[in-house]
Amino acid sequence: MSPVVVNYGLDSLPGDGVRRAVSIGKFDGVHRGHSQVIDQLRRMAGKAETTVITFDRHPHVTLRPGEAPLPIASDSQKVELLAQAGISRVVVLPFDHELSSLSHEDFSRVVLAEGLSASVVLVGQDFRYGFGGAGTVETLRAEGDHWGFRVEGVEDFCQEEGERISSTMIRGHLEKGEVAEAAKLLGRYHAVRGEVGSGARRGRELGYPTANLSQPLEGLMPADGVYATIVTHRGIRYPAATSVGVNPTFGELTESVVESHLLDEKIDLYGETIRVEFVEFIRGMRAFPSADHLAAQMSADEKVIRGIVKDVPGG
Repeated sequence: MSPVVVNYGLDSLPGDGVRRAVSIGKFDGVHRGHSQVIDQLRRMAGKAETTVITFDRHPHVTLRPGEAPLPIASDSQKVELLAQAGISRVVVLPFDHELSSLSHEDFSRVVLAEGLSASVVLVGQDFRYGFGGAGTVETLRAEGDHWGFRVEGVEDFCQEEGERISSTMIRGHLEKGEVAEAAKLLGRYHAVRGEVGSGARRGRELGYPTANLSQPLEGLMPADGVYATIVTHRGIRYPAATSVGVNPTFGELTESVVESHLLDEKIDLYGETIRVEFVEFIRGMRAFPSADHLAAQMSADEKVIRGIVKDVPGG
């Protein structure tokens, strides 16, 4: 896989005259529907550089504060996933007041024509852009005629059980702990990533030492519960039991945390960055009458999780 080129912000656009095939969207989660769009972009690109324009936040963060959904993936996760899908350049535009104030004519000129030298632009049929969302596919085609790029529409979007796959659908599954259902729509296991910090060492006392991820995390944290997971550290994948929640048996936490117990390894991961992939939901989080009862349940959870992750590639 060739290294992806990343441009951040309007001032970073190359403006070098190199022809580019461009698609525009949030691409949150880079799910199976997005993969289909990327495949279409690559087919139509020819010798042009495949480029995705995406945004560092949901537009509602700027336009409707308090209404924006949490992102499925961080910017860096998104860039990595787009690179794995075969995109050569990713342009991340901060969706701030400067960008949201650009007219649709100025967006086409500044970003697509002068900034990226677009030869073709691939967008969905409901695509809107520019100040107040005044720009449509029709205005984009007219501007493309003026600036020398053609506009293509996304082919039929990938569906699951008759419903169009969307980031909203995936987010809904994750918020219910339905990680196996989310994985089907993503085309891979959902993952969070973060640095291992210090915890209360309750797991170690019970014989189940855990790696506790510090906030902020990259990636959307699924609903509280216990999960079969795969933990990756420095390229090596380990089967793990992961809990998400406040550890109600001891009542020491006020916010949910991600704690992973590697099943067959004892590694000091403090200060290291790990990725946690969520394979399957095991049970909900609940308080136990004693530490011994909790330890017994953790042992039972481990047996179930071993049966699940043994079939996971690389697990």
